[in-house]
Amino acid sequence: MQTAIVVFPGLNRDRDMIAAVRKISGREPALVWHKDAELPRADVVIIPGGFSYGDYLRAGAIAARSPIMAEIRAAAARGVKVLGVCNGFQILTEAGLLPGVLMRNASLRFVCREVGLKVENADTPFTSGYRRGQVLRCPVAHHDGNYFVDLETLSRIEGNAQVAFRYTEGTNPNGSIHDIAGVLNEKKNVLGMMPHPEDLIEAAHGGTDGRPLFAALLDAVAA
Repeated sequence: MQTAIVVFPGLNRDRDMIAAVRKISGREPALVWHKDAELPRADVVIIPGGFSYGDYLRAGAIAARSPIMAEIRAAAARGVKVLGVCNGFQILTEAGLLPGVLMRNASLRFVCREVGLKVENADTPFTSGYRRGQVLRCPVAHHDGNYFVDLETLSRIEGNAQVAFRYTEGTNPNGSIHDIAGVLNEKKNVLGMMPHPEDLIEAAHGGTDGRPLFAALLDAVAA
């Protein structure tokens, strides 16, 4: 699996993502600066979490207009797998690669804790390592994770199986509509999610519930 990890000023989870990709794939990911005009050949493009540009305008809004995003849109249109985690999810929605918006948490507070995730669609390149209905543990750390779409869009993404993950009952940390924690595009090759699977890939982390996501991607691009 050849992976490209995009780096924006203000991100703070890129090192975690680099370590996860290196340990699971056995290969060093390519690091892509946000102002680069070209994307190296990659099977998977990942935008990690953090606070790009300090979230000064709106979470992900400035990063979504960086030069590299045009290349990522083109790669996604070709079928390249694109994963955005936390701030990466926000960037993907702001760039129009995923439906919806990420608003301030309903509590108006930063939330950092473990949540339960239910796998809603296990038939994607990202989730095939899980079972539909499987419940996972996963940490979250965000201030703007309240996912929202209008009712027409909500009906469409629910009907088209574009909800990949949902917070389990009582663990929704941000007020997201329908407890949505992760969303796919229509082609199912772009996934955005607020929880951090890269932080649960080995026993030293306290669990390995995030590892099957990366392993599934490895299998998908090797097929």
